[in-house]
Amino acid sequence: MNVAVVGGLLVGLVVLLLVLLVAFAAIAFNKLRRSDIAAQEALGGIDVQLTRRADLIPNLVETVKGYAAHEKGVFESVTAARTHLQQAAGSSDVAEKAAADAEMRQALVRVNAVAEAYPDLKASANFQDLQQQLADTEGQLSFARQYYNDAVATLNKLVATVPWMFFTGMAGVRARTFYEAPEGQEQAPQVRF
Repeated sequence: MNVAVVGGLLVGLVVLLLVLLVAFAAIAFNKLRRSDIAAQEALGGIDVQLTRRADLIPNLVETVKGYAAHEKGVFESVTAARTHLQQAAGSSDVAEKAAADAEMRQALVRVNAVAEAYPDLKASANFQDLQQQLADTEGQLSFARQYYNDAVATLNKLVATVPWMFFTGMAGVRARTFYEAPEGQEQAPQVRF
């Protein structure tokens, strides 16, 4: 074989390998970025549900206040929990969201305990409607948490496995934290009477 032909084949082979390597790097970059964006989007879904819950709380509190105005401490704790929940919804800290979520759950339990003492309140159509909206929101929040954890699991598997792990720095992607309910908060608060 001619040296020029062999040299041309080697150059062609090197160029082909470089093109394949660049193509794979682009695929890896895009796959990692898409997974990271999916996790960010899923975290935003949790924020939407936390905000929805926080927006329902003033209506619930006002309805209960009409029947139990002397329960000032309960209403103050709900207001504080709602404020923390709204702040956490704007944060990217998953642990902060979980803590604010737990605080709001406890506040809702206290409001529901107050409502339990007032049969007229429990029979109120407005109160029942708010209960149903809160129950629906809890279901959607539970789904949003699971969706986020699924997205994080997919991302974290990519970040920790070959060959994707070699491209995490280039893609600016890192493993994310799972959404975990604080101790004792595995169940949604009871909103039924």
